[in-house]
Amino acid sequence: MSDSANGSHLDPWVEAYASRTIGMRESEIRALFAVASRPEVVSLAGGMPFVEALSGEMMSKVTESVLNKHSNVAFQYGSGQGDPNLRESVLEVMKPTGLTAHPDDIVITAGSQMAINLICMVMINPGDVILVESPSYVGALGVFRMYEADVRHVAMDDDGLNPTALLETIAQVRKEGKKPKLLYTIPSYQNPAGLTQPPARRAELIAIAQRENILIIEDDAYALLGFDGMVNRPMAADEKERVVYCGSFSKIISSGLRTGWAVAPKALKSKLVLANESATLCPSNFTQLIVDEYLRTQDWQAQVALFRDLYQERRDALLSAMDELMPKGISWTVPKGGFYTWLTLPQGVDATAMLPKAVDALVAYVPGTGFFANGLGKENLRLSYCYPTPERIKEGIKRLASVLEAEIG
Repeated sequence: MSDSANGSHLDPWVEAYASRTIGMRESEIRALFAVASRPEVVSLAGGMPFVEALSGEMMSKVTESVLNKHSNVAFQYGSGQGDPNLRESVLEVMKPTGLTAHPDDIVITAGSQMAINLICMVMINPGDVILVESPSYVGALGVFRMYEADVRHVAMDDDGLNPTALLETIAQVRKEGKKPKLLYTIPSYQNPAGLTQPPARRAELIAIAQRENILIIEDDAYALLGFDGMVNRPMAADEKERVVYCGSFSKIISSGLRTGWAVAPKALKSKLVLANESATLCPSNFTQLIVDEYLRTQDWQAQVALFRDLYQERRDALLSAMDELMPKGISWTVPKGGFYTWLTLPQGVDATAMLPKAVDALVAYVPGTGFFANGLGKENLRLSYCYPTPERIKEGIKRLASVLEAEIG
C-alpha cells in the first residue's frame, strides 16, 4: 500500500487530523523571526518589548527572594485559578484603569493569549460568529480559526471600532440566520492599527453589546502604555456582566514570564478555571511568584513609566523618519501609546509581495494580510517601534522608503 492511500507522501497523518486544524497556518510574524533576528536586518516587525530596560540584577534578586521564601511552593503544582496573592496584586495593577474587582473574579493565565483561548474553549462552537476589528490581532485570529469560528471583520475609523459598521455587520449576520456570540476588541493602542477608542465610543459599544446580547472580550494588554500618562477606563469597569477583561504582564514586566489574567463574570469565571485546568492543569507557580514578588517589592510604576518614555521616544523617531523619508501616497496612523503604527500603501502595491525585496534591503515589517481572516490587507503593513533604538528605526525607515519608492515607481 502506498503512503498516499491513507494520507500523503509528506504527511501520513493528514486524513486523521481534526477538522479544526484546517484553519491552522504559520503566523506571518513568527515566520519572519528567523530573518528579523539577523543583526544586519532592522526589524520593524515583531512587537517584542524592550526587556533590556528591565534590570537583570534586580530580577535576579526577586527570583532569589522567591526561592529563599517559597521554594516549596514555587516548584509545586498550584491552583487552576492562579496564586491568590498574585490575584490580589493584579487588583493593584488594574487600579489606575478604574477597574475594580474581587480576587475571586480573576483567573491567572499563561499570558492574555491563553485567556482568549480559554474563553473560546468555553464559548465557541464551530460556525459561531465572532466580530473583530478590521484589522485585528493576528494571535487572536489564530485562536478563532482553531475553534472554527465564523470571523467577521468590522470597519474602524479614527476612533477605533465603528458602531455604525458594527450594527450593519450584526444585521447582516442576523439576515443570514446567525447570531453574533463574541465581540473581540483592543480598545487602547490597538494591535496592529495603534488606534484608541475614546470614552464615548466605548459606551456606544457597551450599549450595542447589551442590546444584542453579545459578550465582549476586551484585550487591554497595552493599557498602561499611553504616552500622555493617562490611562483609559476599560469597558469592563462599567459593564461587568458582559465583558471579559484580559490583561498581561508581557508589556509591563517581561513577555518571557508568560503571565496574564482574565477578569470575568462569576459563572463564566468558574468555567474558565475548569478550562484552564483542562488545558494546563495550573499556571506556573514559579513565574506567578516571581511576578507577585516583583509587584510587592519593586517600584513597578516607575518601571512602567520608563517603558512609556522609551516607547514614546521610539514612536517619535519612527513618525519623524516617515514624515521625512516616505514617498507620497502613503498614509499611517499616529498611535498615542503601545507598540504599533499601521501603513496604507498606494493602490496596487502589495505589501506581501514586496516583503522579500525589503528583506534584501535589510529591513523587515509585517504584511497586512496576517491581520485579516478574509484575505484583505495586501495594501497595508504594520511597523513596530518598541524594540529598535531610535537610530536603528531611522535607518530602517530609510531602507523601507527606498524599497517603496522603487515599488511605486
